Formats: sequence, C-alpha cells, structure tokens
Amino acid sequence: MTPTLPPTPPSPPTGPDNQGSSTRPYLIRALHDWCTDNGFTPYLAVFVDASVQVPNEYVKNNEIVLNVGFEATSGLKLGNEFIEFKARFGGVAREILVPVDHVVAIYARENGQGMAFPMPSSAPEGASAGVPLSAEPGADVAGAARPPRGLRLARTDATSAAPTTAPAAPTGAAGPMGDDGDEPPPPPRPALKRVK
Repeated sequence: MTPTLPPTPPSPPTGPDNQGSSTRPYLIRALHDWCTDNGFTPYLAVFVDASVQVPNEYVKNNEIVLNVGFEATSGLKLGNEFIEFKARFGGVAREILVPVDHVVAIYARENGQGMAFPMPSSAPEGASAGVPLSAEPGADVAGAARPPRGLRLARTDATSAAPTTAPAAPTGAAGPMGDDGDEPPPPPRPALKRVK
C-alpha cells in the first residue's frame, strides 16, 4: 500500500500585489524594546490629524513628540494598527490613540538613535516630517517632550536623499510624570545608516 501524502499547499503569490503587512509596527516595537532594554527613553514623533487622539494644546504644526517609556505611560499597547496608552499632560491623565501609520519616527531621547518613517498617505501635499518634531514648551515628558538638538534619523523611504537634521529644540519641558527637574543636556548628534 502506497502512503497518501497530504496535498501541497499553494505557494503564496509573488509580485507587487503581495507586499505583506506593513513593517512599521514591527520596527516600532523592536526599537521600543531596544530602548527599554538599554535603559533609554523611547520617543515617538507623530503626524497629527483628525484620526490621532492627543491633547491638541501640545500639537504644533500638526506634530507632537510623545514619551512612550513604561515609566511615563499606563496601559501601553503597541499594536499593528494603533498605539494606545494613558499619559499625563500638565498633570492631567489623558487617553492617547495614534494610528501606527502616523508615527514618523521612534528614537531614544538619550542618544538620538532611532528610525524615521514616511509621512502618512493622509498628510497634505507638501507636508514634510521635520523629525524629530517638537512639542509646546512646558509639557510633561510623560506626554510630550522636546527632542535632542540636531538629532539625525535615517528614513525608511527610498526617496529621501539624506538623513534629516532636526531644528533646535524648545526649552522648558518638565521632567517625567510632572517632576519639575531639568533634563540633561542633549548628546552630540549621532549619524545613522539609511534603511531601505
């Protein structure tokens, strides 16, 4: 008697129609883990539009930077479609909901190492991610924070010619969870390789 083999499953289609799911949520989780494992504070730079739930008083030019460290957030969920957590802004706990495709960068506050991503398709024509993005002075680091001066990030889109250099950061951001201590001075500007 000849053994019966199960049918061979069809091979997945190849070509432009089978791009798979976005790598952005996986890269965000990996860099968040890397920051956490190394004792760094992970920051997210976010493009803000009507689909993003953040305190509007900390949004400037449709941009905000969020501290997503475990010490600054409660109930952090880094999902494939949304990033959700609670954080304190000006001493008030707020619910945050960010579509993953609106994250334009994730990086470590302490040394500026991280990765930038293309702007969301819903961004208006001509909008550019001047990552990292800045929040209004006086925001709690738990919710919004200033990026290091001169941070350079690699972008994952093939159209960028060089890493982006950030503008000088605003001053006056408070410490984590309402602590009024000053942050340490920013580190020297790092350089990253472009990821394609």
